[in-house]
Amino acid sequence: MLIHPTLRMQSWGFVIGSLLFALGSAPWISTAMGAAAANTSFFVGSWFFTAAAFIQLVLSGAATTTDQGKPAIRAEWLSAAIQFLGTILFNISTGAALHAHTVEGEMHLVWNPNAEGSVAFLLSSALAVLMLVRANQIWEPGSKVWQSVWLNLLGSIAFGVSAVGAFITRNGTVMDDVLAIGGTFVGALCFFAASALFLGEPDRPAVEEFAAATE
Repeated sequence: MLIHPTLRMQSWGFVIGSLLFALGSAPWISTAMGAAAANTSFFVGSWFFTAAAFIQLVLSGAATTTDQGKPAIRAEWLSAAIQFLGTILFNISTGAALHAHTVEGEMHLVWNPNAEGSVAFLLSSALAVLMLVRANQIWEPGSKVWQSVWLNLLGSIAFGVSAVGAFITRNGTVMDDVLAIGGTFVGALCFFAASALFLGEPDRPAVEEFAAATE
């Protein structure tokens, strides 16, 4: 039996991934879990992110469209593609964190892909905001799509702050542990809220309507 990707499946993937990231970075809980358990929570959560991002990429439709007779990349597809790339970078980062035991390993295999993934999330969110502008929906707080776009942007900013705080210094220590853990926790909560908005949707009518308005 074929399984067709839906917005609900996408939302559950992001919700579960966000909860696992929140669990691994929650104050007191992450300390009680220990670094190994917290990193495992991040690693498993990153794969839920990747699965959800892949579904979102599939649901985003064709990569190109025709603009005044010339082929052009669709912003919705590009946003989803960049986000998918970001989740893969988080797979690499969180996976390496389970095994990296040297300063070089933590810098090149953990922090670098983490920072690059955070940049990808920021770019993806920025494109989504630009789509709101193009669709004349920059201020529609009653819209689930509007709420989700801004929550995702806040989450991406928080993950970016986390990446800055997680920078590995020459002596192998994290530059700012509070920023690193706090940014991850806040970002995870934002991503959770953004995705939970659509858990009751069997398909994606609101997203399709938004995409049509931005064509």
